Amino acid sequence: MINIAIVEDEDQYVETLKSYLLRYETEHEEHFRIQVFSDGLDIISDYTPDYDIILLDIQMKHLNGMKTAEKIREFDEEVTFIFITSSTQFALEGYLVDALGYVLKPVPYLSFSQLLKKAVLKINKKKEVHYITVDVDGGTMRVNLESVSYIESQLHQLLIHTEKGNHVVPGPMKRMEETLKPYGFSKCHHAYLVNLSHVTGILNNHVLLLSTKQIPLSRTRKKLFMDCLTDYLGG
Repeated sequence: MINIAIVEDEDQYVETLKSYLLRYETEHEEHFRIQVFSDGLDIISDYTPDYDIILLDIQMKHLNGMKTAEKIREFDEEVTFIFITSSTQFALEGYLVDALGYVLKPVPYLSFSQLLKKAVLKINKKKEVHYITVDVDGGTMRVNLESVSYIESQLHQLLIHTEKGNHVVPGPMKRMEETLKPYGFSKCHHAYLVNLSHVTGILNNHVLLLSTKQIPLSRTRKKLFMDCLTDYLGG
């Protein structure tokens, strides 16, 4: 199941896109869950990162597609944008939000289906990757676990360190530890939970990471952490 949002303020294009998606489902044996929004403001209101693909009209009355995409990117680094537009003037700015591409109105099925096929291949490959959804200031965010190097406990909050930046989220470390243990995370210190795939070595009671960051390795947790690391690396 691939979740797709259509954000379009013209009914005729909403119906066209829905019919194209249904046709693609039949031709390629895919299954889409489709939700329609009539303006950018509608989708960003209480946005949750549940969508795989967003078909986004650039020119809308209240909040245009580019501004909508920028807002969504604040909470969702993974969703795939395809712009639907009557002009290339704005679509060419899509690189700013890492858009997959754009289709010009009137939308031809061939070019739409070719771009959709690229998006579907990308989504299906991405589904092999693991994500967690976390609460952040202003909403929720989907985080790719591969990009997380370590998680740091700070009082009653957690600081998730990723390759693209850091996220502050509420919650106890213990709950996060239990959630991530099946995905190759282990505590090396009461305040640090480390992604074992990012570990490059152990030196002077510190865990060395790919980012060159050094995380404290406590004496009380050293043996268990080393056992977890050995198991992760295959003995």
